[in-house]
Parts: sequence; structure tokens; C-alpha cells
Amino acid sequence: MSGHLMGVYNRAPLEVERGQGVRLWSTDGTAYLDCVSGISTNALGHAHPKLVQAVKDQAEKLWHVSNIFKIPGQDALADSLCEKSFADVVFFTNSGTEAIECALKTARKFHVANGQPERIDIYGFDGSFHGRTYGAINAAANPSYTEGFGPPMQGFHQLTWGDKEALKAAFENPTTAAVILEPVQGEGGFNVIQKAAVAWLRELCDEHGILLIADEVQTGFARTGKMFAMEHFGVSPDLMTMAKSMAGGTTLSAVVGRTAIMDAPAPGGLGGTYAGNPLAIAASHAVLDIMRDERLPERANVLGARLLSRLQKLQVTNKTMGDVRGLGAMIACEFVDAQTGAPDADRTKQIQQAALKKGLLLLTCGVDGNVLRFLFPLTIEDAVFEEALVILDDVISA
Repeated sequence: MSGHLMGVYNRAPLEVERGQGVRLWSTDGTAYLDCVSGISTNALGHAHPKLVQAVKDQAEKLWHVSNIFKIPGQDALADSLCEKSFADVVFFTNSGTEAIECALKTARKFHVANGQPERIDIYGFDGSFHGRTYGAINAAANPSYTEGFGPPMQGFHQLTWGDKEALKAAFENPTTAAVILEPVQGEGGFNVIQKAAVAWLRELCDEHGILLIADEVQTGFARTGKMFAMEHFGVSPDLMTMAKSMAGGTTLSAVVGRTAIMDAPAPGGLGGTYAGNPLAIAASHAVLDIMRDERLPERANVLGARLLSRLQKLQVTNKTMGDVRGLGAMIACEFVDAQTGAPDADRTKQIQQAALKKGLLLLTCGVDGNVLRFLFPLTIEDAVFEEALVILDDVISA
């Protein structure tokens, strides 16, 4: 009997076997410029020598013992993450969606632990994406991920940006536990939340004793030009999730927050057999060192501005280009019907496929599938970046 992978994977028509820097090579020897970066995970590119060495060194010592025992490097990494954020406490998990689950559980538990009436209601926003586990899909409620998986989970609700009356009603609901948002929506189309809106949400949360959860799984670790995107908005969340670029492709994520909130779950209330394993911890230390030494947050701003300028020049003469937007190096471009201005997912897919044929790997996103997003490694050299931009010029102008 032969087997095969489930058909739920939506794979590009190539098999990748190795990478170096910004380049990937398929099994047939074809080289590609990787502006996907493992969906924003490989911010350092592929096989960064310092990251490789850190994982090699750790692999010769210890791979796994579970969280029954303390592991060298965990406390130091937690200290580093707290120093770089608003947080006092870190809880390590394995993936972005697992960090979301732990944040949702912690938010609900916090109110109970403080002797308040039970608060179970979680409010998210349209166009959001928080992962594919059951709580995460209900927090976002995108039909693509929820249909057919059973009834909606109790206590999850969605809000529409700009609907202030609905927002106020949510905050006045005495059973509201938390509001969850992406500072820049990832799968939703790289939509950047307005600074005034974040400040307003923070004020409402404080007024009504509601927790604000920031999902920084895709935006975190220098992608937006700061270590965490919430730094752009001048306010801190109560809980924040992080993953992807924090450990260079090894399995590590975290939820962080203030002590009074993070201590709400009793011992054993949160857990994970593999969470914070030695290999991932070592990798994450190396990632943070490299981001500091190579000044990658600053590099993200330089690269992002360069790409944004290039796209805006193309926009002048190309009527199929819609909105161009982003923050730092998290840049996206919409494609629309030149006559009607309606979202054009087919045109977006055509450009993606044309880029693939020329050796440039790109991703689409957006509620209507008409957004091309750029997630190049932040370590990309200027000459290689220009190589990618030339291909982009060609496929958009064709």
C-alpha cells in the first residue's frame, strides 16, 4: 500500500532541497530568490552560519528532556524577550497558533483568578487570522477555516473595523474577557491598524477591565522595522503572542505578558511536551544576537522603503495595481480590474506564477485573494534585492 500527504496542502509546483542566504534550490537544481521566507519565519535567510553553528553546538549536548526539568538558556531567553518588550513573564510554546490558544485561555482565567464574575467573551476583527486550531479559528471566524468543523465555539465574536457602535457594545458587555488583534493583518492582506484606533482600544480596555491581546506571530522580530509592531503605536498590550522569526525555523513560540495576568493559570494549566526545547532555545538566542549585530530592524525599514518606492512608481502607469501599503519590510500590493477597480485574484495569481517562472518566489493573501505580499529575508544583500525588484518590474509591467 502506498501513501501520500493530505490534499489540504496548497503547494507550489516545486520541491525544495536546500537553501543559502536568500536563495533556494529545488531538487532539479533550479535556483530561486526566496521572498516568502517560510511565511516570515526565515528572517535571517537560509543557513545563516551563526544560526547553523548554534544549533550544531546544542545538538551535540541535548535535544529534549521536556519541561519536567529546567533547561539551560530558557531563563536567559525569557529575560531577553522581556527586555525587548513590555512583558514580565514568558511562557514558551511550539507554534503561533498554540501561543494564541494559551493567550485566550490565560485571558479567560485571569478574570476568574481575580474573583470576578466569569468572563468568556473574546472579540476579534474581520479579516484576521490567528491560526488553525479550534480556538484560533473561532477567534478569527474566517469561513474558509471554520466551515464544516462543527458549531461555533461559545464566547467568540467578530467586529468590523470602523463600526464604533459595535465596538462600544462589546466593551460594555460585562462578560467580555479580551480583544485580540493583529497590528498588521497577515493573511488578511497586510492591513495596518490605525495608530489612533489602537490608542482608543487601549483606553476602552483599561476603562472596562478588558485585556488587549496582540498577535505578533507574523509581525514580530524586526519584520515591521521594530522588534515588535506594537512599538509603532505607542501602547502596550496585556498579552502578546510571538513565533515565526523568533527561532529561525525551529519550533518555538511564546505568549508574554505582565506577571499578574500570566500567573493566573494554575501550575499545569498551560503546558507542552516539546515547548522551549533546547535546540529551539539555542536557535532563538542566536537569532536575537544576529538581529542586534546586523541591525535588522533598521535594515527592514531601509528595504521596505525601497520596495514601497518601486511599487509606487509602477503604480503610476499600471492601472491593475490597487493600494500599496505596509509597515517596515511588511509590504503588500493589491491588484484590481483596471476598468471596475474590483479585486482581481486572477491577475494576482498570474503575477505570482510569472515571477515563479523567472525564479522569484512570492505569496498572495487578502480576503479576496488579490494581494501580493513580500516577505524577503531581512539579510538580503542590496544587489540581490535589486535582482528581485527587476523581476518584479518585469512581471507587473508585462
